Amino acid sequence: MDTMKKLLILKVGDTLPELAERRGDFEDWFVAGLGLDSDKVTVFDPRAGADFPPLGLLAGILVTGSHAMVTEHHPWSERSAEWLVQAAGAGIPTLGVCYGHQLLAYAFGGQVGPNPNGTQEGTTTIQLTSAGRTDPLLGAFGVEQFDAQVSHTQSALSLPPGAIRLAFDGWDENQAFRIGQNVWGVQFHPEMDADIARAYLRAEWDELLEQGQNPDVILAGVRETPLAARVLRRFAEIISE
Repeated sequence: MDTMKKLLILKVGDTLPELAERRGDFEDWFVAGLGLDSDKVTVFDPRAGADFPPLGLLAGILVTGSHAMVTEHHPWSERSAEWLVQAAGAGIPTLGVCYGHQLLAYAFGGQVGPNPNGTQEGTTTIQLTSAGRTDPLLGAFGVEQFDAQVSHTQSALSLPPGAIRLAFDGWDENQAFRIGQNVWGVQFHPEMDADIARAYLRAEWDELLEQGQNPDVILAGVRETPLAARVLRRFAEIISE
């Protein structure tokens, strides 16, 4: 990584108040997971309406999750989508997580909407495609599958033209994709641990019941996901190469 350039965390949402109080906010989880020194990371919140930082100052971009929906087409989200396309054109490595994953899919011409299976919470097993097993980000661990935390209602229903599908599970056929050489989207949450996953599950408990799901069973299946967490460290390595 150029010593003058930083990884930008595009903060497009905030966590649950009770989690923020005891665990910090989204950006804190990502900084911890990346393993980068704090002076190598900057946080930018597009919801405040300020101009985006110059791309020439950035070593990489990481887009957080959000409780908003891409299909709500907030002005800050639309501006972010346009900026991310510009960043990709400039060759800046980018990783979008959950909302960030869906925003990248939308920005490059894919379709985002409610997942027909409903809300997905808890811990799932991510299966890598053949492309995923050789991908610089997800294929670095020498496995065909790994456990990951999930928390989402919408999904990337169809990928952008030319995007490479990297991973899926029984709930979502597009759990990860890559555009070009260094733009990735992952629907799962490498920044979340089991404690955070349980908190989100409890917050969605009634909604899951209304959908006919069994949150007690989902809660019993929540487990730590160390391999998924390594995705962030691997992304930090990529932007440092």
